[in-house]
Amino acid sequence: MNAIALRGTTIHYDDLGPRDGLPVLLIHGHPFNRTLWAPQAEALTAAGYRVVTPDLRGYGASAVTPGKILLADFADDLAALLDHLGIERAVVGGVSMGGQITMELQLRHPHRVLALVLSDTSTPAETEEGREFRNRLADRLLAEGMSGYADEVIDKMLAPYNVTALPEVAERVLAMMRATDPRGAAAALRGRAERPDYADTVAAVGKPVLIVVGADDVYTPVAAAEAIHRLAPHATLSVIDQSGHLPGAEQPERFNSVLLHFLTTQVTAV
Repeated sequence: MNAIALRGTTIHYDDLGPRDGLPVLLIHGHPFNRTLWAPQAEALTAAGYRVVTPDLRGYGASAVTPGKILLADFADDLAALLDHLGIERAVVGGVSMGGQITMELQLRHPHRVLALVLSDTSTPAETEEGREFRNRLADRLLAEGMSGYADEVIDKMLAPYNVTALPEVAERVLAMMRATDPRGAAAALRGRAERPDYADTVAAVGKPVLIVVGADDVYTPVAAAEAIHRLAPHATLSVIDQSGHLPGAEQPERFNSVLLHFLTTQVTAV
């Protein structure tokens, strides 16, 4: 693990694989950390890719900035990290909130994005009801901590049948959620409540886009992925069976196969 001071905070990250490999930046969702991508990092580095997996500010080992962190703040952090690493352009992918940060990076720093991977995410701006919910949840996490919340949502983060069928995966996901600093989680929730609509951003993408979704995702269901697919002019959609909101963790071999096929057939030729 590496650390770098940038933009008033300290970001921890892994930079794996050959330095001359095609760079792939993978962005975790809420309330996780960079280790969510461990199965993908292993498969991609074995295939010769350079994989960068950061802990977003407020998550994992990275420093916490209390208050409110906009998706734009996360995107600017990642652009600064790419600068530090000397990476001009990268394939950028994210899951859930990480997918929205990917779209924000495309909006704010399009020249840094070679291709997009959008897993279990959505484009619309937050609704008024959603804003109220996220701010109430932020208040709750600050007051109560992460454990109760983690226990409540594990069977939504993973498909319910995988919580019992894949106990090691469930425990790994629970451990990440419980270890997250409530101040970081709350700040991200408040910022995400103010996210813009990314429909125009996605519709204007003139580069390859891979859309992945778990067949049984209840947070961002297949219909949300299909909506992105209709927007993006150069998109491929893949539905991962027997998985929920985190197919990269629940069905890593299937997810990795789809990702590697995309990188091999659509990105290296760009």
